[in-house]
Amino acid sequence: MRHRVDHRKLNVTSKHRIAMLRNLACALFEHGRITTTLPKAKEARRFAERCITMAKHAAAAPADKPEVKLRFQRQVASELNNRFAAEKLVSEIAPKYATRQGGYTRILKAGYRLGDRSPKAIFELV
Repeated sequence: MRHRVDHRKLNVTSKHRIAMLRNLACALFEHGRITTTLPKAKEARRFAERCITMAKHAAAAPADKPEVKLRFQRQVASELNNRFAAEKLVSEIAPKYATRQGGYTRILKAGYRLGDRSPKAIFELV
């Protein structure tokens, strides 16, 4: 049974998994499209979409309350651990999705890796 199972383990420790998801999300925000394995892309999608939603809150903060914008910017920066990716996310990527309710990313299957036949996927921003 699958009761209360929250995420894929990806055969790594929890610290390694969190760092890997952060790195995948940062690479996605910097390049717009990355190629990885399908299970990693599915897990990174959850993480990246949460970050984009937080960045949308920062971008939509009212001008008369700069502390609200700063709070969400700091949340995004702490999630990503990469200042440049966080700045690009808040300033460039989040305003594009201001009217979109969700589904900011897309996963396309891209065949199999030659070495071990693991399924590859293209993970990109919509």
